[in-house]
Amino acid sequence: MNSLANWTLLEGDTSQGAIMLHHPFPKFFNVLQLLRQNLNEIQVHNPNLAHSLCKLIPAQCPFERDIKFFGYKLFHIPPLCKLNPLYEEVVALRFRALCYLADECGEDITPYY
Repeated sequence: MNSLANWTLLEGDTSQGAIMLHHPFPKFFNVLQLLRQNLNEIQVHNPNLAHSLCKLIPAQCPFERDIKFFGYKLFHIPPLCKLNPLYEEVVALRFRALCYLADECGEDITPYY
């Protein structure tokens, strides 16, 4: 009976034994979803904000490295940014800022690449 403590019955027809897994951290996932939604709703309408976002959010993952010893490559650390649960939203925010600077302000955005 102890092993069934994490399982809950679904509403409706229970004759077929319909069950679902109860997530131990549902509030954490709700917070992530809320953060994703808030990041996606940020609109860039200020050149100072756009410049700040482009400087703050890097164009490439800063953690990717080649570890060398006396000119020989020992190993490679892959980019780990995609493990960030908010990676897509942050990259999209930077893209919106770049588009605002290029389209609305008519600025050259090549220094941000």
